[in-house]
Amino acid sequence: MSDQDATPTPSPAPPPPSGPPPKVTNRGRSAAPIPSSNSASSDIPDFEFFGVPGPRGLPPLTEYLDITDVDMMRRPNESNKMQHHTMHYHSDQLIVRRGQEFQVKITFNRPYVSTDKIAVEFIIGSSPQFSKGTYIPVFPTKERQSSWAGRITNQSGNEITMGITPAANCIVGKYSMYVAVSTPFGIRRTRRDNSRDLYILFNPWASADAVFLDDETERKECVMNEVGIIYHGAHDDISERNWNYGQFNYGVLDACIYIMDRSEMPITNRGDPIKVTRKASAMLNSHDDDNGVLVGNWSGDYTYGVAPTSWTGSTDILLAYASSKMPVCYAQCWVYAAVFNTFLRCLGIPSRVVTNFFSAHDNDGNLKTDIILKENGAIDRERTRDSVWNYHCWNECYMSRPDLPAGFGGWQVVDATPQETSDGMYRCGPASVQAIKHGQICFPFDAAFVFAEVNSDVVFYSRRKDGTMDPVRVNQTHIGRLVLTKAPGGMTRRDLTDQYKFPEGSTEERTVLEKAEQYGCKREKSNPPPADVDLVLPTLEISVGDDFELSLEFINRSDQRRTVEAYISGSVVFYTGVTSNDFLNESPTVKIDPNKSVKELVTVESKKYMSKLVEQANLNFIVTGKIKETGQIVTAMKVVTLHNPKLIVEVSGGGRVSEEMMASVQFTNPFTFSLEGVYIRMEGPGLMSPKSKYYSMIPGGSSLTWTEFFTPQRTGSTRVIATLDCPALRQVYGQATVTIQP
Repeated sequence: MSDQDATPTPSPAPPPPSGPPPKVTNRGRSAAPIPSSNSASSDIPDFEFFGVPGPRGLPPLTEYLDITDVDMMRRPNESNKMQHHTMHYHSDQLIVRRGQEFQVKITFNRPYVSTDKIAVEFIIGSSPQFSKGTYIPVFPTKERQSSWAGRITNQSGNEITMGITPAANCIVGKYSMYVAVSTPFGIRRTRRDNSRDLYILFNPWASADAVFLDDETERKECVMNEVGIIYHGAHDDISERNWNYGQFNYGVLDACIYIMDRSEMPITNRGDPIKVTRKASAMLNSHDDDNGVLVGNWSGDYTYGVAPTSWTGSTDILLAYASSKMPVCYAQCWVYAAVFNTFLRCLGIPSRVVTNFFSAHDNDGNLKTDIILKENGAIDRERTRDSVWNYHCWNECYMSRPDLPAGFGGWQVVDATPQETSDGMYRCGPASVQAIKHGQICFPFDAAFVFAEVNSDVVFYSRRKDGTMDPVRVNQTHIGRLVLTKAPGGMTRRDLTDQYKFPEGSTEERTVLEKAEQYGCKREKSNPPPADVDLVLPTLEISVGDDFELSLEFINRSDQRRTVEAYISGSVVFYTGVTSNDFLNESPTVKIDPNKSVKELVTVESKKYMSKLVEQANLNFIVTGKIKETGQIVTAMKVVTLHNPKLIVEVSGGGRVSEEMMASVQFTNPFTFSLEGVYIRMEGPGLMSPKSKYYSMIPGGSSLTWTEFFTPQRTGSTRVIATLDCPALRQVYGQATVTIQP
């Protein structure tokens, strides 16, 4: 055999590498990593030489200007915090808003004269650069100005007061401040001093800021108000949950900045509210394995954390996250929205929590919720996969949108609840509310998803034995039935439905739907003729543990007798619309004379549903029926939210700042069985920090009273908010309004 025919001997494999793996760096890509931590900073030297010191070292500098003291004017009652609306922040640092002048006092060793060269320097992040906006020198003379304006507003002896106006688009976060003086030999400046750190926030009061909101009533509500009301339940039986946003509480601002640091958001992006809100939308949930703030849990088992229904405010959550550096357990949609609201208001972005009743979760973009019926008209449980959330909470924040055509700025939807991915992460928004209303769902970000949440159709299909399906009824008005938020300045609700959609069935709405279809949203085109029998379910207000009757009214609008073979199903559902357990199945045959109505009564016993209840005690009744004479389908749906017992919260005492007061929470177990593993929580904005109490058991029929003392910190009207939570009973709460005098 020739050499050419010989099979070459394979070379031996190289030995596996030994020792530690190579260090991965950015070397060869950029000169330095992109700064993405506000907590990391660089110390600027006390003295920077213009040249090399002579053989005798640094010459005496006694005849040159020197800094002896810097007063940040950071006390709550001083003009800086009052004029910048930051007097309520519990912080030892100066907190101001961009695009608006603030004052600092500088004392020198002699009177300042115009020939002296001084600068007040601000740095943020670990690699400050003038070109990146992370190093900003501010000068007192008009002849020399940077992106931030400076001027001397007062001079007395050796002291000057300098007015500094940060650019209206500057980076939002924590800055270090230095005062520098130029000498013939170099620059000398103050040493690093934490007391001269300051926070610069977004400014809804400054017309040049992207978050400018030209409505003082809205600003007071959406930036300054700490007391929130979050709506839930059903659209025809609305419940309210009070929440302490606590955006001014000690440590909350640092926690909000830590969230941006944890996301590795570049420092240079933190002046753009579009980028800040989109990044935060992903970071408020931990669904992307990014160690975000909150862990979602809809299982009903909260053994290893706090039940979503137990929280009373955002402070505990944000402080726990910042201290533990780990996601906090647990959240559902209103918790995500409430904590996100705290984040936005704390940084100065106007925001509010919005509740959409009957909110569609459209995961395939077809703008339909499909309910499959068997040939006889009964629901096919195995094949019906879609669900409609009884309600869903998200946020609106206010900002300009220079990336969109004119008219689409203003309120934007952002949603931190992990439902669907957007650009690879669980986040949603900011999506223009105006774009959603007008069907411009091609605009970023995620307008199509929100459009579906408020404007989908519910389509009933009849499935034949061969597997084919025919649409038999289309309900175009069920989804997005009501959109609510708290009204400014009071404790009442505000209807936002007309901000999201035109009136159902109007010409404008049909035009919007056609426009949405142009961008790829396909709707059910068929229009089955309506049945000549109507089916009406009553609105019920039922307490947990009650027996009740469900009255079904069948109305025959034809001139002939009708026979309806009806199917009545009752199930316990999560508020997301997902069925937990069925407890009722009946199939009456109803005969109705021409132009008459018949009522069918169904008795619901508590023993059938009590053992199957899940946390928000929702019962979902779906009635379908097939008209024997015509083959038409009739349908009706009703969610009944069972009412829980309430906590009684009472406040007594002086009602003045710094005078001790007392809050008591009273509860009576109305059931015959004991409640075990009970947690009660209580807090109040400007009144008391979050407190909790544990009871191993509350026997049936027994009562308890829990009392806490507190000292009000500031004047005004506020609330004490309390919740009671245990595995057998969720969503029990109470509140008391308090007005504190000076």
